[in-house]
Amino acid sequence: MNDRTTLGNATIIRVPEWEFDVGTGLFADTPAQAWVDEAELLVPTFYRPQTGRWRVALQSWVLEVDGLTVVVDTGVGNHRDRPHIPALSGLDTDYLGALERAGVAADEVDVVVNTHLHTDHVGWNTRLVDGDWVPTFANARYLMPEADYRFFAPDGAGASDGSQIVFQDSIFPVADQMELWSDDLQISQSLRLRPAAGHTPGSSVLWLDAGRPAVFVGDMTHCPIQISRPDDPCGFDVDAAAAAVTRKRVFTEASRARAAVIPAHYPGHGGATLVARGDRFEVDDWLDLPGI
Repeated sequence: MNDRTTLGNATIIRVPEWEFDVGTGLFADTPAQAWVDEAELLVPTFYRPQTGRWRVALQSWVLEVDGLTVVVDTGVGNHRDRPHIPALSGLDTDYLGALERAGVAADEVDVVVNTHLHTDHVGWNTRLVDGDWVPTFANARYLMPEADYRFFAPDGAGASDGSQIVFQDSIFPVADQMELWSDDLQISQSLRLRPAAGHTPGSSVLWLDAGRPAVFVGDMTHCPIQISRPDDPCGFDVDAAAAAVTRKRVFTEASRARAAVIPAHYPGHGGATLVARGDRFEVDDWLDLPGI
């Protein structure tokens, strides 16, 4: 499978880690009939009506642009203790092999972007070597939103036993390479990070414009049901109301710019350009990537 495409002068590579199904209870405000009404969009790629569960892909997006290799979000990681999310504990995936097969050498990655600091977006920041957690990308800048760092850090308002474990194995070991940012951050001529609070206090989106625009939105949307129903929250959101406002704002900006919206967890073709239709959005065109 060639998980590689181009957007203008940028190359986009999808690196899969794992996938699983989740119950629709995480979309508590989405009526059961909506999953039926949106079947043309959702079935079979994103939603399995036989089980009433929707699909989640764990993956990284790698950008090659402006002479840089940039990894956007780093998944769960192997050998993690995740008592707060048992399904993510003790994974042993071939993520590093997938990275290599995609032609991405870990020591040649220039920038790692963690769109936010949830456990499934920072895991491969590090890997386990002789009992120690060491940076996976030894020569990269790790860009993390300061608002999330302050919120989830051991002394932060959002700290929990689970987040403290994540900080110990995935955040603190890359401290020497870490850059905390707030407001906007221009990474290069074609790449800019912007705040997109709601899912977490520091959630961010990465805008790419190298001739054909795209926006990597992390967990601003978890499932395409939120394309057609952008007000519907996901149970993973820290501030559901703010997340809905952000989702509609970024979807609107992307539709006006004809920018591909590329979430962290969509299976299928991974992302799409959208068009606005009243108070909802619709898919205009999916990315030119093979479906998963």
